Amino acid sequence: MTQAPDLTVDTPAWPDDAIEVGRVLDAWGIKGWMKILSHSPDAQALFASRRWFLQPSEKALPGKPHVVPPVLKILSVRDHADGIVAQAEGVSDRNGAEALKGARIFVSRSTFPEPDADEHYWIDLIGMSVVNKDGTVLGEVIDLLDTGPHCVLRILPAGRTAPVKPDEEILIPFVNAFVGDVDKVARVIPVDWDTDY
Repeated sequence: MTQAPDLTVDTPAWPDDAIEVGRVLDAWGIKGWMKILSHSPDAQALFASRRWFLQPSEKALPGKPHVVPPVLKILSVRDHADGIVAQAEGVSDRNGAEALKGARIFVSRSTFPEPDADEHYWIDLIGMSVVNKDGTVLGEVIDLLDTGPHCVLRILPAGRTAPVKPDEEILIPFVNAFVGDVDKVARVIPVDWDTDY
């Protein structure tokens, strides 16, 4: 059985604001580098954080425990071809990197780079109330969809509990024509959207 590398780095506590940002796809090369899959096309959080908190893959095979260290101290992260590769302290060969295959990567939200004033991380929008110009609460953001040209807010209608059927969700394009200035403090997204749409 391949075991995870014995990492001698100090082990900080799991952050209260941990956000899953990717996973380890596979080993890359023979010197302990790992191929990384980012959950976002913009992988700034992976590049900005020097501590990655890990959880084993949810798809571990029965009878084959998938042991991963709780935290990796990241030495280097870079774009490579069509993906991302990373090197961590204590992972010095291919076997060590392969032992981490499938591990889910979390980072502290506090390590995310600060977005521009008109930009938002999806994770910050999820859970916000959506209110139209009449003051009617339409619901709560449960997810966003990336349609290419723009994102779309997926909203759980007010008074409903998840899960709902897709045709019961409210979908609002996240564009200036429909969405006003997001109030991050009050956690409200004002929209120009009628309840009959």
